[in-house]
Amino acid sequence: MIFCITHTNDFYTIDIVQNRLQELGFSTFRFNSDTFATQYKIEYKHSSQHHHYQHYYLRNALQSIDSSKIQAVWYRKLWDLTIPEELDPDFIPIFVREYQTALQLFFNSIEDIPWMNVMKSDHAVGADKMQQLYRAHRIGLSVPKTIISNDAAAIRDFFKHCKGNIIMKLHNALSKSMHGDTPFFPTTKVDEADLKDLDALAYCPMIFQEYISKAYELRVIYIDGVFFTGKIPNDDEKTDWRISTGQALNWEQYELPQHIKQKIQELMVGYGLHFGAIDLIRNIKGEYIFLEVNPQGEWGMLQQHLAYPIGETIAEKLVASIKDNG
Repeated sequence: MIFCITHTNDFYTIDIVQNRLQELGFSTFRFNSDTFATQYKIEYKHSSQHHHYQHYYLRNALQSIDSSKIQAVWYRKLWDLTIPEELDPDFIPIFVREYQTALQLFFNSIEDIPWMNVMKSDHAVGADKMQQLYRAHRIGLSVPKTIISNDAAAIRDFFKHCKGNIIMKLHNALSKSMHGDTPFFPTTKVDEADLKDLDALAYCPMIFQEYISKAYELRVIYIDGVFFTGKIPNDDEKTDWRISTGQALNWEQYELPQHIKQKIQELMVGYGLHFGAIDLIRNIKGEYIFLEVNPQGEWGMLQQHLAYPIGETIAEKLVASIKDNG
């Protein structure tokens, strides 16, 4: 049994992976993390008379599972808990705390089997983009000049240092859609006129980076040494390809040079990540610039538009990890 951690609004990608796992002879359990507190029954107990000492039973209307039967975990997404509308507002903090604890106990009970990705590593990488840039630079990837700040004076100095060419963005993504059509704060170019409004940063520190004159952008999907890359031709009107215009993006298949693949693999292995979506820019000089790696990044649009077997590869790598685990 392979346990798939996702959410109720997930579609397309989850089906591809589950279908391929079933073709390979492995049953799956789809766990919609947002409904853990409202649609699942749990039971956690110890049994000294059984080979597996700990048993965490999880049941919903369709399936039931014993944690000892899980052979591998595909950690795709973890969403916030759905709060019952009828719940007394004063009880919500207790409700959330206790269910989050119960969920973490379940994850702890299956931590010794293969995960893609291990949750602790996944969260640590996604939570520190400055560390990503530092490590990428250390292994030889080019990275943009970057600061995170809520200090208006520091941003103005950075603006001058970059000769008036900088962008700003949030550290954490708001969009959870593979189309980029849900609410999010896009990467935005900073103009001279914007500098007078920087005092608002006291309410929300942001990332500021030098603006890269790009030939095109790349979304790279890495799965245990396998690469799938989509190219987005340059659009001078947008600094963020996720900005929805109502028109489909013109994704193109792309082959990364081997030396860039090697550096990305070194980064991913060093982080202990089996999967990640890496964003790169190729600038007008032909250099590859590393922007970030998202351990839970979207890839459905690349499979959909470029016919890449990304979901199938995820499934095959999960099965391989079970065999390697003995």
